[in-house]
Amino acid sequence: MKPILLSTIAAAMMLGSGAVHAAAAALYAKNCASCHGKDGKGQTTMGKKSKVKDYTTAEGQKWSDADGVKAILEGSGKMKGYKEKGITEADAKELAAYIRKFKS
Repeated sequence: MKPILLSTIAAAMMLGSGAVHAAAAALYAKNCASCHGKDGKGQTTMGKKSKVKDYTTAEGQKWSDADGVKAILEGSGKMKGYKEKGITEADAKELAAYIRKFKS
């Protein structure tokens, strides 16, 4: 392939992943941050009350991606599932990947 074509493909891939990250960040802010906190530490009123995990710690990251997706869609503990609120499996996968980025 020619260098210009490769550069164009690489730029498109980076823009695409940025758009996915932005979409996941927006979903997180809308649906998750009120309990889990904008920073993932869970230090909100509802987060403390519900004893949510601190996603910035290794302990708070002890879950598989599949378990994260399942929790987002179906609920876990006191958290209700978001499938009925329009979160798709693809959205849940993006959210799980976004939450992974909180780890210090």
